Amino acid sequence: MRRAADRIDAVTPPERNRAVDALRAFAILGVVLGHWLVTALVADGGALHTASPLQHMPWLAPISWAFQTLAVFFLVGGHVATRGYISARARGTTYGEWLTSRLSRLFKPVAAVLALWTVAATALLLTGAEFETVRTLVRLALSPMWFLLVFSALTAVTPLLLRLHPLWPLAIVLHVDIVRFGLGGPDWLGWVNLAAGWLVPYTLGAAWTRGELEGRRVGWVLFGGGAVATAVLVGWAGYPASMVGVPGAQASNLNPPTLAAVTFGLAQCGLALLLRDRLRGGMRRPVAWAAVAFVNLSAMTIFLWHQTALMATTATGLVLGRLPGLHTVPDSLGWVAARLAWLPVFVLVLAVCRSAFRSLEQGPRRGGGRPSRVIRVHRRTDRVATEEARRA
Repeated sequence: MRRAADRIDAVTPPERNRAVDALRAFAILGVVLGHWLVTALVADGGALHTASPLQHMPWLAPISWAFQTLAVFFLVGGHVATRGYISARARGTTYGEWLTSRLSRLFKPVAAVLALWTVAATALLLTGAEFETVRTLVRLALSPMWFLLVFSALTAVTPLLLRLHPLWPLAIVLHVDIVRFGLGGPDWLGWVNLAAGWLVPYTLGAAWTRGELEGRRVGWVLFGGGAVATAVLVGWAGYPASMVGVPGAQASNLNPPTLAAVTFGLAQCGLALLLRDRLRGGMRRPVAWAAVAFVNLSAMTIFLWHQTALMATTATGLVLGRLPGLHTVPDSLGWVAARLAWLPVFVLVLAVCRSAFRSLEQGPRRGGGRPSRVIRVHRRTDRVATEEARRA
């Protein structure tokens, strides 16, 4: 494994900003672990319904602060997209070619998820499964799609966002919440924030590309200002403490995004900027860089299939009865301990999904050209590891 890590490190272009890849990997893994920790499928008779430990133990809300990392992903996405578009334009690549290349890497893995769950849902209904159970499973499996739709829309308008200041979408979020919560406006108005809310970290990424986020002062301002604003909104303005949706709750910070979710995201982005230099140093270690490269090469596959891994484990476990941390009501620390024990199983099932579907994400790029050197070495490393395991 050490030799494999050294090979991946050696073929990585020296100009690559490894801190960006590290932030993307941490953001994806944060979302995956967060979902696995706060999503429960409770067996009730012959049906399954969703629940969350945050329903029964609201004092665990700080867990959501650590694992709701989407703002960091949009920060990195905005930075990579704007930098890539500027580079493509300098090479003479058209907007259509650039956008097709970007979106194909996002949506090719989606086809497999949709196909599998179409077949699975049909089979479950034909074999007598309750409609509510099937709907619950499908909704969980397809829940990551909203993220891809929003991210794709922002990617498509990247040329218009190259110079947009993050204060503009932040002002929209502020006014929407004032009208919605302060003046009794309609609830549907909150969905304006689905675009405006995630535009804030995305345009911060564009500012990063423009060189406006250099220096630690900017990071401290974002981190400190975002943290203080979030504390005020939660402590005195009545916003929920949880940064993820909680089944049965009257309000959610995430569905659609609220001002508290956006200010919390600003704090996360500030922390990410403060950690850039340390991450660059840490990524000089071949083993650490190989792990980050591994996650990045399959980022969309991991993101799209992690809920399926949880549900596959839950469904299979029903054969053995109602298992703690898997099918029971998440209302105690015993459930939390049991769920932590299930995490390695979820990882194993997700690894199977990744092995089956990663080729859809790691296929040829740039008009059918050869994959990158990192991808080629990564694939060769997999084969070498398998051969060495067989010999052992």
